[in-house]
Amino acid sequence: MKHVKKIQASITLALTICTSAFAIGPAPSPMKDHEVLTVGYVKVGHLAPMQFVEEELKKLNIEVKRAEFVRYADARTAVLSNSVDVTAVAPGDLGVAASQGSKNLIGLTGVGGSAKYLVVRKGVKIDTWADIKDKKIGIAPGSAVWLQFAMTLIEKNIPYNSFTPVNIQGGGTAFVQAMKRGDIDAMVLWEPFESESVVEGDTYFAKNLDYSQSKSVGGELGLLAASGEAMSTKKELVKRFLWAYLKAEEQLQKNNDLFAENYSKYTGLPLNVTKESAKIIKLGGVLTKEQIFNLTEAQFKQGIIQKSVAKEATDLYDDSLVRELKK
Repeated sequence: MKHVKKIQASITLALTICTSAFAIGPAPSPMKDHEVLTVGYVKVGHLAPMQFVEEELKKLNIEVKRAEFVRYADARTAVLSNSVDVTAVAPGDLGVAASQGSKNLIGLTGVGGSAKYLVVRKGVKIDTWADIKDKKIGIAPGSAVWLQFAMTLIEKNIPYNSFTPVNIQGGGTAFVQAMKRGDIDAMVLWEPFESESVVEGDTYFAKNLDYSQSKSVGGELGLLAASGEAMSTKKELVKRFLWAYLKAEEQLQKNNDLFAENYSKYTGLPLNVTKESAKIIKLGGVLTKEQIFNLTEAQFKQGIIQKSVAKEATDLYDDSLVRELKK
């Protein structure tokens, strides 16, 4: 119990530091010549600051070309192939890239953290970890949230075979539909689909079962990243992209209602859903090099990647531009 409390305190401290300890500096100077930056967009709530990037970069003589992705995995593929210059990916994508021998994915900063509660069907009682025994739990095997959940079970000495995993493909909507049909008792999911299911009255959050606090994986929700090529040839553009993103992030951090409203605009979700989801998400990255190392080791142990490349993955994380902008 003491160990869990220490992890909780560390995450709380990290969130507090990320959301309140810095003020983003003044705008960088505009580029001398008209420039173009290709930006990957993934429409999830913790990336709501993305929608303000184009307007700010236009003032800095930078034109944004959009590329929208449904999944982090698709965004990772795009940046590795130089189809986009910057995008958001999963924190674990540094380990995936390193395991493939690539150095063309450079992590820049995390984007936010949140508690991760098991989402349980109304009428099913899950109050403690022991209650998952024999329950049918929907998972997306190999996903970031699945890894959080799996490593939490290991750290709590809970056998993975104590419940029945139900593999679900097709994104968050498929989970929500499976829950409505009664195919599963609970689900390991991500926002905004967690809150959508709760708001619609089908489920509740099992708030005693928070799996965001795994020492191995941590609570980071995403990672802003650039291609190695962009960092070599367009570094000043990447820097200005980060400034525009962090400026918007800072504004949304200060006002939860404003965050919920822009979350709704960015994703197209109803405001009643985003208001609930915005209560859970805390904007501002909580990712560290130590966490990347631990996360990559967990990926290897769980068979997500086939090589032990924790050091190589950690070397792909470069937050120097963000630290410069926060001075």
